Amino acid sequence: MNQAGFPILSLLTFLPLGGVFYIVTLRGTEAEIARNARFAALWSSLIGLALGIYLWVIFNPAIPGYQMVETLPWLSGIGVEYRMGVDGISLFLILLTVFLTPIAIISSWSITTRVREFMVAFLLLDTMTIGMFAAADLLVFYIFFEAVLIPMYLIIGVWGGERRVIAAVKFFLFTLAGSLFMLLAIVWIWRSTGTTDIATLLHTRIPPAAQTWLFLAFLASFGVKAAVWPLHTWLPDAYGEAPLPGTIMLAAVLSKMGAYGFLRFAVPMLPQASAVAAPLMFTLGVVAVVYVSYVALAQTDMKRMIAYSSVAHMGVIIIGIFTFTVEGIEGALFQMLSHGVVIAGLFICTGVLLARGESLSFSRLGGLAAKMPVYAALLMLFSLGNLGMPGTSGFVGEILVIIGAIQVNFWVALLGAAGMVLAAAYMLLLVRKVLFDKQAGPARASLRDLTVAEYAMLVPLAIMVLWLGIYPISFTRNFAAPVQAMVAAHVAALAPTTAPATALAMVTTK
Repeated sequence: MNQAGFPILSLLTFLPLGGVFYIVTLRGTEAEIARNARFAALWSSLIGLALGIYLWVIFNPAIPGYQMVETLPWLSGIGVEYRMGVDGISLFLILLTVFLTPIAIISSWSITTRVREFMVAFLLLDTMTIGMFAAADLLVFYIFFEAVLIPMYLIIGVWGGERRVIAAVKFFLFTLAGSLFMLLAIVWIWRSTGTTDIATLLHTRIPPAAQTWLFLAFLASFGVKAAVWPLHTWLPDAYGEAPLPGTIMLAAVLSKMGAYGFLRFAVPMLPQASAVAAPLMFTLGVVAVVYVSYVALAQTDMKRMIAYSSVAHMGVIIIGIFTFTVEGIEGALFQMLSHGVVIAGLFICTGVLLARGESLSFSRLGGLAAKMPVYAALLMLFSLGNLGMPGTSGFVGEILVIIGAIQVNFWVALLGAAGMVLAAAYMLLLVRKVLFDKQAGPARASLRDLTVAEYAMLVPLAIMVLWLGIYPISFTRNFAAPVQAMVAAHVAALAPTTAPATALAMVTTK
């Protein structure tokens, strides 16, 4: 029995399916079904949030390995079991999911067509996402990882914008094609080691020659999910066409699946290959930070500018992961949390304008600070968090990544830091055009400020941006132990090698 005394991870994972079952059995008029489906999904997500908070309370940050482990026989004939577990790396990604799910469901009140089906798809997405982060078996991870595609494809393709079908198909094909290579890698690992238990594989030596091919297979899958340049081209369309709840989960949570995969598998299981690939990953990260930031500057639409800023911030996360330093990896993890909260707030701010019939084109916006002062203050806060202003969540993650990168290569650190300057440029441009420029569109006789529901979505996110920025140790202390263990194992794995050109060799010789 685990520390919780009951299978808390399985309960967290499959609780939304109870909501799905209830929603499917609803009867009545269309309006009654829609209302009851919304509240059933909301209550299901709030119970999940309560369980997530309890998981955080009972979690022991001093233990670097898996906790709350659950094991059941499944495919025992081939050595595969249903295993769930959580460590400091996956803990806060689960918490990020359960924290954002109620907010996304509140934002779905704007969905008026096929509400029952939407809530079913959304709760299925919730189950698959939590299961993926909680999986402690490689094959179980893959099943949840792939299953995420189905509900998200439906959310974009059925309830999205005018170009929703194209965006959904592109999202599905990109992610499915990449994941097929990961499946081949998983089969090879199972054939070679006889197990898919992640905890065992972390201590299993894989031949360096095979590591290169396995790393490329994982890169094809995780690179697409993390929107690593140039595998990011599906992202602006998917973000732009998805309905607001789908955009929130896609940008704030699902984009972290790729980075989590690199941290969980590529770096600890394939140390030689990941060290050799570090210069390539630095290059891709730097291009994302610099080039995509300039693309964001060129946008004339608020939502697309925010979407491209997300790609740039994922570049910072990739740089942090492949520094193989404690500071860099902790910075990447912290940036994953910060980015999830900030990007959700920014996209909700776009949804607030759409709900009032406003265009998201900069040419038709302007002057909103005078008409919507609370909205303006919150948009300003999320923008400052996105550009990494001290005192906000964005600063902590980026400064840790820079500290980690400068231990490896000065130029990587410098170009990564340039992202903060470029982020300031495009986010301040967005704030000026939306809030302070002279009104460019038609005259607005009356434009109300935030509603109660919008307060319920934006205020918790604003509190998290400040909490993460002012008291970061309340989060970093929970993933310090597994990160230190990962870096130590990585150094030990490369100690016998004589390849000083690798990034890790440069770190260890300092």
